[in-house]
Amino acid sequence: MVLQLLYPVNKRKGFYDVTIFQTQHYGQNKGYQQVYRLDISGRNHQDVADKVFKRFNVSDTMPNDYCARYVATGDIILIDEGKRGQNYYKLQSGGWEKINRIHVR
Repeated sequence: MVLQLLYPVNKRKGFYDVTIFQTQHYGQNKGYQQVYRLDISGRNHQDVADKVFKRFNVSDTMPNDYCARYVATGDIILIDEGKRGQNYYKLQSGGWEKINRIHVR
């Protein structure tokens, strides 16, 4: 007897370790510093990046311990998957763009 699934299996959401980097002043190209770190669930990197943007652009959804400015064009997020690697994304006017690693000082 073969067991059949009546409902399609949903892809499981995973948890991603996300770090937000910003410059001291909006529009700068150098001097990125870590401003916040959190775990976010999502289906993939695009889903996680969209959730970060939505959460950190509405004052009511921001965590109480978040002391930086809104996430804006030029800001960078790091999605760390441990042994699977680290991926950096920079917010451009057209959306999140994958970039090479940054130097944080």
